[in-house]
Amino acid sequence: MSLFFKEWSDQFKTYNKNIKLAILANLYSQIGLGMFMVIYNFYIRELGMSQDVNGQVIALQALATAIILVPAGILSDRLGRKKVMIFGVIFSGFVLIFRSIVEFQSLLLTLGFGTGLFIAFLQVSTIPWLAENSTPKQRVHLFSLHAAIMTGAQVIGSLLGGGLTDLFALVTTDLMSVRYTLIIGGIFYLLAFFPIVKMTERPKPIVEKKEKINLKVFFKNNKTGFKIIALFAFAQLLIGFGSGLVVPYLNLYFADRFEASNSVVGLVISLGQGATAIAMFIGPMVVKRIGEVRAVVTLQLLSLPFLLITAYTQNIWIASIGFLFRQALMNAGNPIQASLMMSKVDDSVKGLANSVNQMVFQLGWAFMGPVSTSIVLASGAYWGYAHVFTITAGLYLIASLYFFFVFRSLKSE
Repeated sequence: MSLFFKEWSDQFKTYNKNIKLAILANLYSQIGLGMFMVIYNFYIRELGMSQDVNGQVIALQALATAIILVPAGILSDRLGRKKVMIFGVIFSGFVLIFRSIVEFQSLLLTLGFGTGLFIAFLQVSTIPWLAENSTPKQRVHLFSLHAAIMTGAQVIGSLLGGGLTDLFALVTTDLMSVRYTLIIGGIFYLLAFFPIVKMTERPKPIVEKKEKINLKVFFKNNKTGFKIIALFAFAQLLIGFGSGLVVPYLNLYFADRFEASNSVVGLVISLGQGATAIAMFIGPMVVKRIGEVRAVVTLQLLSLPFLLITAYTQNIWIASIGFLFRQALMNAGNPIQASLMMSKVDDSVKGLANSVNQMVFQLGWAFMGPVSTSIVLASGAYWGYAHVFTITAGLYLIASLYFFFVFRSLKSE
């Protein structure tokens, strides 16, 4: 155990100031999002709106992110990561606060779309920023640490979200207690602005006015990179379809099937994120033993039995344990995939690669969000969630097998 901690401590000491500031910004933003996402579904419910509205908001947010991710990635490559991250944090932070105040359905939908647009600018720049400020040798550990801190921050956010809502409910209405928590979440998100401002970015190379970018040459020079991007994107699309059926509604799953309180829901979700954070640290050890591709596939396949346990159990404790292991194992491979992809594409298209990968994932959420709510409304709290969890397991299985057969010969450099 001491060797484990020493390995990670030694790794962290090698990271430069830019990486540490990015990790701090990630911490603030994910605490805010953790608070917001665990409670927002309940806000819509407290306004007296149906679960369909939840599906529409989630679908619009995911669709907006999918639409803007590639342009945001290109802007990040051209203008610089820091400028794009500052823009994203300021605008998405204020949109989150406005979403906590408005009550009209049209505004809820519009601001949900706006959230998806602006969050993308921070989302799309973080991984390339970490890649550009690290060496290939550092990346598997760095991306795992980044993902672990992100999920750890969401743990804090989920706990704060559930706890503060129940605390405020002692002195005010249920609607206002949810609203106060959401506003605090938006403020936390805005705090990410301060570490980002302190980052130092190398200036982009100055291109002479006479020199025009030859798109044909650019695509020819990056032909292998674009092929890698496309292959990764298809795997991520399948995962996005499965995830979009289940993940946005996990809080409603525990509330509807087991009538759990806000605090219990927040605790369970946060424990799942905590388990994920721990699993992120295990990822590099698995990579050392069996390689990157096999590590991703093994972790994903091991998560499937726990997903099915969660789908069919009628016991909240069993459901919680199944959720914890599914969450941890399925997500533990994400930083390994990111490291593998970043090592295979040129710096000039790292932002594009990251944005395409996230875009197709968000498309899955956009298309499957309304499908999930329709199935649950039609089949009820037990069979509705059982059906969507089972479909998700099938999609994850296909995605894992595809990833193995397509990338089994691929190794990061």
